[in-house]
Amino acid sequence: MSQTVQIESTARDFDFWMGSWEVGNRRLRRRLAGSDDWEEFEATVVARPLLDGLGNEDEFRTDHDGGFVGMSFRFFDPELRRWSIYWADSRRPGELDPPVFGRFSGDVGVFEGEDIHRGRPILVRFTWSGVTTSTPRWEQAFSDDGGRTWETNWVMDFRRPGGE
Repeated sequence: MSQTVQIESTARDFDFWMGSWEVGNRRLRRRLAGSDDWEEFEATVVARPLLDGLGNEDEFRTDHDGGFVGMSFRFFDPELRRWSIYWADSRRPGELDPPVFGRFSGDVGVFEGEDIHRGRPILVRFTWSGVTTSTPRWEQAFSDDGGRTWETNWVMDFRRPGGE
């Protein structure tokens, strides 16, 4: 018997994400600079549904580098069958980053959008993987050459508190 693989996004794609998480972070200290100097730190996340399941939010907290709080907002468009994801944090209060857009295929979701990094236009990619496991992963990558090459600059590995 073959296993059915989801090939279209639905409003339930982020159901795995709801609740509390501990986060192992690995982040490049300098992005798009040819650096391979990574920093590692811990954080926590709490995720909640919004809009009767058509969206969700999470709050990211860390004491690293003086501490900061971040929030992601995700909204599902049932007509386009795609997600938009927005980020804001306490280091730049009053601003939402431009959205990334995308969908899931199986247990991998890829979301891309345009942004500015150090005054120049870039593409941003978020990749969610392992979402059907107890240890999902999120990765962020930037491209400054129109998507020909990508530099992964932040990786988050998630686990439930106390090994739930």
